[in-house]
Amino acid sequence: VRDLTLSKEKAELFGSRLKQKNLLATNVKVCHYRKRNLQLATFFTVDGPLCYCNDISGLFESLSQPHEPSEWRLFIDSSKRSLKAVLLHKGNQKPCIPIAHSVHLSETHENMKILLEAINYKTHQWNICGDLKVIGMLMSMQMGFTKFCCFLCLWDSRAVTEHYVKRDWDQRNEYEPGRNSVENIPLVDPQKIFLPPLHIKLGLMKNFVKAMGKSNSAGFQYLVEKFPKMSAAKLKEGIFVGPQIRQVLRDINFKNSLTDEEKEAW
Repeated sequence: VRDLTLSKEKAELFGSRLKQKNLLATNVKVCHYRKRNLQLATFFTVDGPLCYCNDISGLFESLSQPHEPSEWRLFIDSSKRSLKAVLLHKGNQKPCIPIAHSVHLSETHENMKILLEAINYKTHQWNICGDLKVIGMLMSMQMGFTKFCCFLCLWDSRAVTEHYVKRDWDQRNEYEPGRNSVENIPLVDPQKIFLPPLHIKLGLMKNFVKAMGKSNSAGFQYLVEKFPKMSAAKLKEGIFVGPQIRQVLRDINFKNSLTDEEKEAW
C-alpha cells in the first residue's frame, strides 16, 4: 500500500482483491486507518484552494502538546504550484506540525496575506523562518533584481565596487510603500523573522568557492577532484548542498590545500 501510494479507498479495494484470491490471512485488516484522521480533521478547514488549521490551541491539545508560541517557529515554503506552512520546534526535539497547505496557491504577496489571516497569525505571533524569497513577500518587498533587496538594511545591489568592502550599511527603519523597493505594508514584524542557518551556509560556501574559481587555485582544483560527479558549471558557481558542505568542513586535506589568504577567509 505504501509503495504503490494508494489512496484509502484503493488500498481497501486492493486488500479485498487479495483476500478473494486467498493471498492474505483471515485476520489481516486493511481498513483500520479509514477513520484515523477524523480526530484531527475537525481542526482543519478547506476554504477554496487552501486547507488550514482553524484552531491551533485545540490541535496542540489533541496532540497532547503544550502550545507556547515562543517555543515554535512558523516555517513557510512555496513554489510556483504549492504553498505550505508548518510549525517547527525551536530545538528540533519535537516533530513538525503542518497547519496549512495548498496545491493551487502560488507564491505571491496576496496569497501570503491570505495564509496568515487563515491561521490567525496576529494572535499567536510566532517567529518566522523561510528562504529569502518568502521573507521578501512577507515584508512586501519588490521582487526581481531590485536596488534595495534586503529587508534589514539599505544594501545597494548595484554598488558593485562597494560589495565585500563596505561593511556597515544604513539600517532600514521604515517600510513606506513606494520607497526603497517596498511595494506594500509589511505583513509581519521584521524582528519576528529568523534566517535559516542552512541558507547562510550555502551563501558563504558559494561566495568562497566562486572566489577560488576565478583564480583557479589549488583549493578549487581539490574540490574538482573531490566531487568528480559535479558539473563544471555548478563548481564554478559554488552550488553545493548541505551534505557536501559537511564533507568539506571535515576534510583536513582541503584546508591544507588553501593559501594563507584563503585559510584566513575559511
